[in-house]
Amino acid sequence: MIKKATFSSHLFHPKFWLLWFGAGLARLTQLLPLDKQMKVGIIISRLAKKLISRRIDIAKRNLELCFPDMPKAELAQLLERNVDEIGKAIFDIINAWWWSDEKVQQHMTIKGQEHIEHTLSEGHGVILFAVHCLPLEMGARIFGQIHPGVGVYRPHNNPAMEYLQVKGRLRSNKALVPKRDLRQMVRCLRNTDVIWYTADQDFGRSSATFIPFFAMPDAATITGASTLARLGKAKVLPFSVIRNADDKGYTIEILPPLDNFPSKDEIADAKRGNDIIEHIINKDRTQYMWLHRRFKTRPNQDSPSVYK
Repeated sequence: MIKKATFSSHLFHPKFWLLWFGAGLARLTQLLPLDKQMKVGIIISRLAKKLISRRIDIAKRNLELCFPDMPKAELAQLLERNVDEIGKAIFDIINAWWWSDEKVQQHMTIKGQEHIEHTLSEGHGVILFAVHCLPLEMGARIFGQIHPGVGVYRPHNNPAMEYLQVKGRLRSNKALVPKRDLRQMVRCLRNTDVIWYTADQDFGRSSATFIPFFAMPDAATITGASTLARLGKAKVLPFSVIRNADDKGYTIEILPPLDNFPSKDEIADAKRGNDIIEHIINKDRTQYMWLHRRFKTRPNQDSPSVYK
């Protein structure tokens, strides 16, 4: 478990200077009003379209697969707005890592806080069942204002970026756990902590079942939420964060604990999880991270990729 970002002298090496310079500039932008940041984010995303064209193609394909009946003009508009949101998300991360608590509190709305308090008071750990929405980093920082939890994250290969990531995320969490450290997650839950969990990406064939996700009948889906809840004797609470329509604040919502979860049927639990994920995404489809290859793993290994 990581409770402190450790800085070492080798991070002064010239190969990291460009990253430190960029981080310094990024930190300065947190002084801008939020709605102005969002306008700059749109400009950045539109200028960078060619640089991320492959990812935009993946987002377009995901939307086509998930919403095959959506008119082409509507799909194109959704994709365009999603690209704009990608640029805005840069500032969501900057704000989550560098805003003061006072500034966070000026821009946040929290719904369902009582569900966290009630679950913890009954002696259960909490699994916040979230999705990879673009403002998720800010959602964690806002949640940290009411009850700092334990963040589950993927360590970065670049040591300077890892330092910045850990330092930034510890503004939201009291500790971080690498996403493959199941034993530590279980220990935290049994200690009545709160941890984050996402099951909306394609993590490969291992430990996955193939079940519906929107219009796709066979999306590779992990069943880890059931395992984690059972081993950690924890409750699963759906969690969402939305950047408000006026780009001047954020709203997080925590729903009551899922009843009869985990059940005795992990596949049924995973289907239920995907239903929840779809509900959260449908709150604002433009703010979901459609950029990842959600359907890269096919039920039949010999089947051609759905991505061209």
